[in-house]
Amino acid sequence: MNSKVVETFLLYAVLTCIAVLLLAPFAWLLSTALKAESADLFTFPPQWIPDPIVWDNFAKAWNILPFVRYLLNTFYIAIVTVMINLVLSSMTGFALARMRFAGRQVILYAILATTMVPFQVLLIPLFIVTLKLGLVDSYAGVILPVAVNAFGIFLLRQAFSTIPKDLEEAARIDGCTDFQIFYQIMIPLVKPALATLAAFTFVAQWNDFIWPLIILNNRDLYTLQLGLASLQGVFGVNWRYISAASIVALVPTVIFFLCTQRFFTKGATAGAVKG
Repeated sequence: MNSKVVETFLLYAVLTCIAVLLLAPFAWLLSTALKAESADLFTFPPQWIPDPIVWDNFAKAWNILPFVRYLLNTFYIAIVTVMINLVLSSMTGFALARMRFAGRQVILYAILATTMVPFQVLLIPLFIVTLKLGLVDSYAGVILPVAVNAFGIFLLRQAFSTIPKDLEEAARIDGCTDFQIFYQIMIPLVKPALATLAAFTFVAQWNDFIWPLIILNNRDLYTLQLGLASLQGVFGVNWRYISAASIVALVPTVIFFLCTQRFFTKGATAGAVKG
């Protein structure tokens, strides 16, 4: 009994230390956002609780640039990307998991092989293709090149693979077509995996900086991350305003995760264990 208590104590101690290490940068970010102009940001040890607390930094960071516009642009790009990714990844994953056709494994391995290629290597080819298609400086140019990826396809393929074949066979006996089986039976059973993929895709698109920076020239189309970067140009390096704007940009991703967290753990482990 004593050894179990010690193990539990050590486990919680390690987890607490990890949590502190992970949360410390966010605490410093919030502390910086609330500090006055006269406060020294880089003193050591850091002053975690500002004195006085200045909420005006949030208002100034919000009003000095068209943050509402940037926020709506980012929402639009992230939501559309999530929808396209869910549709294409679920259809591809279903085909690779449940259908029998020549070259299925070759296609799966080819898709997985793309994960070994860094996105930075693809920047120039993707930009050339986007330029030839006339999609530069448009929402479509930001969304389409990253609308589907190997991770989403593999995640949903594994989720579909865990569903008993008896359900599919019973549906075929009842006269269901492949699309009816996919839409009415399979999709409801893989909702946790869909929620997991949606969360990953939303956060990735919300925080994406490199690709929108390359594609977008019109400031009216800027995403929130490009807006945050432009703050450095407006204020030099005013870390108070940048930190305040970063806190505002962080809130939607936290809300989205909280809305999908009840599916997240189950979906992230879908296909990991087969009975």
